[in-house]
Amino acid sequence: MLTKDDIRIRDPFILSDRDSNTYYLYGTTDENVWNGPSTGFDAYKSSDLKNWEGPYQVFRPDAEFWADQHFWAPEVFYHNDRYYMFASFKADGKCRGTQILTSNDPLGPFHPLTEEPVTPRDWECLDGTLFIDEHKNPWLIFCHEWLQVHDGEICAVRLALDFKSAIGDPIVLIKASDAKWTIPVRGDTDYVTDGPFIYQTQNGGLLMIWSSRSASGYAVGIARSLTGTIDGPWIHEEQPLMDEDGGHGMLFKTFKNELMLTIHAPNQTPNERPIFLLVEEQNGKLEVIK
Repeated sequence: MLTKDDIRIRDPFILSDRDSNTYYLYGTTDENVWNGPSTGFDAYKSSDLKNWEGPYQVFRPDAEFWADQHFWAPEVFYHNDRYYMFASFKADGKCRGTQILTSNDPLGPFHPLTEEPVTPRDWECLDGTLFIDEHKNPWLIFCHEWLQVHDGEICAVRLALDFKSAIGDPIVLIKASDAKWTIPVRGDTDYVTDGPFIYQTQNGGLLMIWSSRSASGYAVGIARSLTGTIDGPWIHEEQPLMDEDGGHGMLFKTFKNELMLTIHAPNQTPNERPIFLLVEEQNGKLEVIK
């Protein structure tokens, strides 16, 4: 058995399977996370978020797979009796994109659903996540990367019901510099957007947590849809949800129905570890319980 302190991982994501009382932990697990050829994704499982089994090899690319570097931020969702992985990939001469993979088991193996990413092929994109709206329409929420647009964006695009293609053009939900707590990562105009995740509040509101750089380091902020729908408009909370050099978060419910935030911290390679924090929701607002 492993503890979370034994697991080096970035961009942690939890899938909670109540039928088997099992938490599945996914994330960026390659040792060469920034440079060189990528290996794939590993996962871990636990019944209590303290003791973990693994690693399990959930994705390894075959020889025909288009990408060979920067395998980042897998998120796994159970939808229509299948498991779908949304993850970022890149190759020399090709833009980074969100690819969707699928499996009939949460521990894989996962295989690409299509030959190409679902994000625009001439956009540098990353950190795709799934949102199902009130009409049961699936949406891909993703980052248009600061390396291409300077002021990093978070965008949304409708997906076909089978997840194999995008419908229409992406819409911009937020820009990183619009939040009061963000600072540039380079120069005066380069702001990062990372790790969007959509959360429906108990009173029907729609929140998005996301990460960028603050004066304290890597941080998790909150944006709120004024209409309660994915197309917004979105406004930023003035203060980050978490501001202690940890980020790329997501929210999940424990089997005791507690709301939890998971992030990686610190944000220095190779010291990243998964962190689990209790969150309290009151009147549509979130607060981390220290």
